[in-house]
Amino acid sequence: MGRSLADLTDPVAVQAALNEYLRLGQDAFLKRYGFGRASGYLVQDPVSLQWADSKAIAGAAVGFQFPEDGPLKSSDFSGGMETVVPKLGLLGFEVRALDTKAGEDWTAAEVEVIVADYLAMLLSELAGQPFNKASRRRSLLQQLAVRSEGSIEFKHANISAVMLELGFPYIKGYQPRRNFQRGLLVDEVQRQVARHRQLDDVALSAVERPAVAADEVDFERVLNEAPRREPVVREPGPPAYLRPAIKRDYFAREAQNRSLGEAGELFALSFERWRLAQAGLGQLAEKVKHVSVDEGDGLGYDIRSFDRNGHDRYIEVKTTSFGELTPFFVSANEARFARDHKGSFSLYRLFDFRTAPKLFELSGAIEEHCSLDPTTFRASFG
Repeated sequence: MGRSLADLTDPVAVQAALNEYLRLGQDAFLKRYGFGRASGYLVQDPVSLQWADSKAIAGAAVGFQFPEDGPLKSSDFSGGMETVVPKLGLLGFEVRALDTKAGEDWTAAEVEVIVADYLAMLLSELAGQPFNKASRRRSLLQQLAVRSEGSIEFKHANISAVMLELGFPYIKGYQPRRNFQRGLLVDEVQRQVARHRQLDDVALSAVERPAVAADEVDFERVLNEAPRREPVVREPGPPAYLRPAIKRDYFAREAQNRSLGEAGELFALSFERWRLAQAGLGQLAEKVKHVSVDEGDGLGYDIRSFDRNGHDRYIEVKTTSFGELTPFFVSANEARFARDHKGSFSLYRLFDFRTAPKLFELSGAIEEHCSLDPTTFRASFG
């Protein structure tokens, strides 16, 4: 006999459908039963607390209750408030509107899933191994049915901001977004990072790996607009002594990588000479000096160059293998020199140095562009 949604009376059958949904994943489950993604309502699995497409679950559940008749097809019944929602609700399952649920804060289970995914991608990136962001997002959508691709990308960007706070590099392409609900996300990132030994090993290797001067650079494509300091609204957190300790600050380690610093200075030296030559000032280009090598370090700058009028221009170079928002360190002497020579000082920040070197320029006092920690002199854009 043909069955209808009205015949569904067994909550065990609904749970069996939810179990299969979780086992197969969203895409495979929907394909198996011939349903599209939910456009209106989701039902929650009371065991895993994950959300699933309500109409597809109801149709599959009829097949579990009446295996001899099989599941309902999408065309056999309509979904929504008049049919599926009250039916699943009467059987003891929570059903919510998709747009309402999507606007809610992420659950602990959702945060755990997306943090693990982020760290897996970061591990691959730091190890120099390829991965497909789009494919991983589609896979996440099967575990986070209530979330859109946009919300997943936004949460990835939030995780990037947390990684920066912990002294870790972030994934290229997921620019840090610092305004977010802090407690749950920060705690979960710290928890997973603390137990991720391989990530520590790979990150340490990435920041300490020797570097060589870049070759055959198209300087036309090097210069980028400097990032602006991001206004951040932070929720009050627990005192520092109650937070898990950070193993090591990888940016501080990278700042001590002499070969990377030297390679960055040589890059900036070549860029300056190219810049002046392009402006028709070839004679000045020949006079640009690498003073940190010729006269010794500690002057407060690395390169003495010239502006278009032939006046001295003092350039300090800071180099990272990672993204443009990666914090950097200046010395008290460098910060003071920049303030005392505001009209002629520039900091060249080189980033993505090992893959596709780029730079932006910060002119004048460094603290006018960055948040400068008074103790460590760590400069950041948030």
